[in-house]
Amino acid sequence: MEKLFTKIANWVAHVTGLPLTFAVCGLIIIVWAASGPFFGFSDTWQLVINTGTTIITFLMVFLIQNTQNRDGAAIQTKLDELIRVSRAHNHFIGIEHLTESEVEEIRAKCERAARRHDNKIAAMAAKKALSQKRTPKKHAA
Repeated sequence: MEKLFTKIANWVAHVTGLPLTFAVCGLIIIVWAASGPFFGFSDTWQLVINTGTTIITFLMVFLIQNTQNRDGAAIQTKLDELIRVSRAHNHFIGIEHLTESEVEEIRAKCERAARRHDNKIAAMAAKKALSQKRTPKKHAA
């Protein structure tokens, strides 16, 4: 059942993202709006579009959420594997399960570490540039 739902969710997510689907939906709206005078802009005429769009929106929210959950989990798994096999810190694996404030704290630490690293690199470059200025270049005769 889960595989069938996944297959359907992927297919619907793909089809609903196509330009043709958007054009068809736009055409439906135009036909509905153009039919207003024929139906006297009645409550039933309005109810048709309201009910249709509400049902479609309701179902699409769950479908899109399912697709995004799977995509997010797949991306996290790939990132975790890259962290695991690289020189990165393994304690970053699984941080998506932490609270927002815990993740924010880790992000802030990473930013501070990156700034320290950038400052260190800048200082080394300045030192190298200064030492090259002091060393006279020998010209070939």
